[in-house]
Formats: sequence, C-alpha cells, structure tokens
Amino acid sequence: MFTSKKSFEPQWSEEPPREGTYRAVFKWGAPDGFKHPNHRLYAMLKEKFNMTDDDFREKRKTGDEPVVCDAPVRISQDQVGWFKNTIGAENVHADDFSRVKYASGKTLEEAMMLRNGINGDTADLVLHPRDKEDVKAIVDYCNTEKIPVYVYGGGSSVNFGVRCVKGGVVLVMGTYMNRILEFNETNGTITVEPGMMGPEYEQILNDAPERLGAKRSYTCGHFPQSFEYSSVGGWIVTLGSGQQSSYYGDMKDIVVSQEYVTPAGTIRTLNYPSTATGPKVSDIMIGSEGAYGVLVSATLKIFRYTPGTRKRFAFIFPSWESTVDAAREIFQGEFGTPSVFRISDPEETDVALKLYGVEGSPFDKIMDFKGYRPRERCLCIGHTEGERGYSKNVYANVKRICKQYGGMSLTGYPVKQWEHGRFADPYMREDLNDYGIMIDTLESGVSWDALHRLHQGVREYIKARPNTICMTHASHFYPQGTNLYFIFIGKMDELDQFRIFHRGVIDRIVAHGGSLSHHHGVGKMIGPWMDAHLGKEQMGVLRALKKHFDPNNIMNPGGSLGLDLADWEKRKAPGHRR
Repeated sequence: MFTSKKSFEPQWSEEPPREGTYRAVFKWGAPDGFKHPNHRLYAMLKEKFNMTDDDFREKRKTGDEPVVCDAPVRISQDQVGWFKNTIGAENVHADDFSRVKYASGKTLEEAMMLRNGINGDTADLVLHPRDKEDVKAIVDYCNTEKIPVYVYGGGSSVNFGVRCVKGGVVLVMGTYMNRILEFNETNGTITVEPGMMGPEYEQILNDAPERLGAKRSYTCGHFPQSFEYSSVGGWIVTLGSGQQSSYYGDMKDIVVSQEYVTPAGTIRTLNYPSTATGPKVSDIMIGSEGAYGVLVSATLKIFRYTPGTRKRFAFIFPSWESTVDAAREIFQGEFGTPSVFRISDPEETDVALKLYGVEGSPFDKIMDFKGYRPRERCLCIGHTEGERGYSKNVYANVKRICKQYGGMSLTGYPVKQWEHGRFADPYMREDLNDYGIMIDTLESGVSWDALHRLHQGVREYIKARPNTICMTHASHFYPQGTNLYFIFIGKMDELDQFRIFHRGVIDRIVAHGGSLSHHHGVGKMIGPWMDAHLGKEQMGVLRALKKHFDPNNIMNPGGSLGLDLADWEKRKAPGHRR
C-alpha cells in the first residue's frame, strides 16, 4: 500500500523558556503561548528568501543561556538599605535576571541583542512599590540622591521605552499596583492603578454585574495587539491606540483624569468631562512616557459591552487606490464608524489570505474568476458594534460604499479568522528569528492627501533590499486621515545591519510626510528624530515642562521623547522639511 511522504515541518519551539534565561526575557507574550506559520506561509517564506527545508533544520542563537549581568551596580549599599527599609527587602531585587528583564522591552533590536548575550542598558536595582505612598517616597528620595527612575508596566514596549540608559532604579508597577480604586456607573467611569493588565481589566468590566455590582456589562474599548501583556498605565503614558480606536478613540479620548507623582510634587487632574480652564494638564501628561513623573492612578471612560450587536464584514477590492477611496468615504460619511476597520495593500493581502486560510478556498476561485488579481487585489475586514440600530446602520453604509468602489463581499469569515489570531500573530516572531528571519514593524499617522506618497516612498526603500517582504495596512481611521503600519520581513541576523536598515525606514517615513509614531509612542528609539520632526518651538515647550516637573532629570533620562539628547545624538531625516 502506498503511503504519501509527510512534508517537512521545522521544529518550532513548543516549550516555555527556562527560568532565568535570555529567551525568558525576549519571548513575546505568555511563556507557554505559541503560534507557528501554517504550511502556506512557510512555503511562501522559503520562496521569498530562497531557502529550503535544510535552512530550517538547525536553529540559530536561541537565547537559552542563563542571563549574566556584569555591569556594576552604581547604587551604594546605604542607598540599597534605604529602599529595603522603606518598601521591604522582599520588594528590592538586584539579581542578574531582574536587572536585565525589567530594563528590556520587545523591540526586535533588543531581542537580537539578547539572543547574542548582549544586555544593553540595565537597571541597578529593581523595586516593586506597593502603593502610591511607596512611589512618592521613592521619587522624593531619588530626587534628593540624584538616582535615575524608570517605570516598567507590561514590558511590551517596542521603542526602548524601558531601557535604563543611566542605570538607577526601575519601578515594576504590576506586582501590587493593579487594583480597582473606584467604579462609578452613574458617570460611566472607573479608576484603576497603572499596573492593571489588559485582560484582567477587560474581564472585570465584562463581569461588572457580578464583580462590581453594576447594572450591566462594560468594555474598556482599548485593544492593542499587545493587549495580553500590556498595562493600563502603559496605554496611557505612551498615548496608545487600540485596534478598535476608530470607534472608541485612543487613550487621549478615553482618559478622564490622572494622578502622577513627580519630583515637583503630586499632580491630580480634575475629574470633569470637560472644562475651559486653559490647556489641560491631563492632556500634557498622556503620552509623557514617564519623563515627567510616575502615573499612580487614572480614571477612564467605560463603554457598554454589546458583543451581540456586532456585524462582521470583509471585502476584496481590485486595487489599493479603490480600497483607500472607499475607506475615506466611509470615515467622512458621518453615519457612524465601524469598531474595527482594516485595509491591507496587495502584498499584505497575499499574506493575509494565506494566513486566514482563504487562499485555495472557493472564495479564492471566485475572486480570480471575477478579476480580483493576486498582487493587485486588496483586503478590507472589520466589524461594527454599539446599539443594535446604530450597528446595523453603520454596517449597511459600509456595505453600500464598498460595493460602490468595486468591493466584493467575502462574508465575515476572514474577520473571524483575524479575531482568532489578532493577539497571537506576534508569537510567530520567535519562530522566524530562530532561523535567521527578522520581522519588525513601524507605524505612522498620515493625512489622506499624503497617504500614497508615504506608502510608495517607504515601500521603495524596503523593497530595494533584495528578497524583503513589505506588508502595509491601515487600521486606525479619522475623517482627516489614517495610519500606515509597515511590516517588513527579511533574512537578516546581523545586528548592525538591522540597525542601519531600521533607522533608514524611519528616515523615509518622515521624509515622505508621515508622523514619527501613530500609536507605539516615542521612547528612546525615535527620540533622535523629535527635534527635526516637531521643531525647536514645540520641543522647547516639552523641555520647559520637563524642567518644571523634573529639574534634576531623574525621570526616565537618556533620550525619551528626545528631551535630553546632545546635539550630536539628534537625527535629521533626509529631505525632511518642517
């Protein structure tokens, strides 16, 4: 009897990283969470990068070695003793693993460094404050002693946001400061500590009748791809946008008031829905990335949880231009907005159809028959929610406009596939990195009239590198514009080579009319471009605020927001004009 030979499959990692190893630091998400490329995506990678099964038989540097931190501790024993006496010895750590873990985010550059046993900038001491009184005592003491202070939330930063450039102490907010402080159903608000993690926060709101004594269930409305391992405080201080921001807004729209501990004192902004008492200090603090102080509590809007009214849709368009035109009409139509809306360019569409299992299906044959050609066609997916009549009306208008611009319905199937994997897709990074394939992202806000120029200019740079994939989508929409999210994949395992390439992408984004960041924040990675991007006057305002809140420059020093860089460290993108 003939038996077909089983096709080769790489030995993707299925074991959680060993405790104390470099892989335990850089691995994305849950230690026991994995997602592997399906056979279609695997075949595409081999074809794109001129690889064979033999290239996937042996892994590269996997980071399974124990973390070793040789950097000397720059804090005196007397100072260490003060921290132990103040917050308890059990909440003060100086072991090698803690010093590296809590000074590391999830950028690809950091992962590549850690795979090679390179620690980068580490903390001298890791502190776990129990409440805002601990935070106040720590900040006051560090201001007196001139000890740098960094803050660690969920650890999912992708812009060197937690890198401890000047050593000092890092405050881990999630250990204790993860409580609900107040729930006000009358006002539609909830007050939480910054260390509350996304899944727990959302579950509490979904279960509000049982856990909070509420009359109905609620949702937070904020779902970044890092949702599983990001904190409420991190969302706020990076001015984040979730995957449903087109409906719920970003954190600027969701935050009502905040409380910060700064070297200049404690600030608690006022809990009004709106006031006309001058520029809002609360708005100034959102997105401040720990450069002015430590967020210790925040009051946020909550939204009615209505999963039963959700209406999913997916359309395939004949071209990128028609897809963008339909999206602009939908978000300028003034009939309401979808909760999720994503459009993918031709290259991302090809990958998405493989990832979602559409390629090779009856849908694929129908698309081809009707003239939606590979490498030209573009995918749009999304869903509506809210009050039943509202959701139905938005869905009807989206469907009408998509058909008007040449879109063909694919039903809601691709959306369900996306929902199933939307938080899991980043888990594939480790699989690819294990075999010398890099995958990374950069995103930018852009007005409608500059969208195609930005898309083409950045793609030209990325595609100029041989055998490199460049996928692009837009997923946060406004009447005046959207964002472009560039995902680039290539065979590359040299750190210096990656750094040059990555910085070149940022240069092209700015040179072609995009913002430096749309929802990832600035951190220390993008800080060198800030002076050229915002200009002397705006940066002067941010630096004046820094001097007021933090005169000794102890709060997240070393380049966050570009506030304390020397002139030689600043970067000017080629061709950029203010």
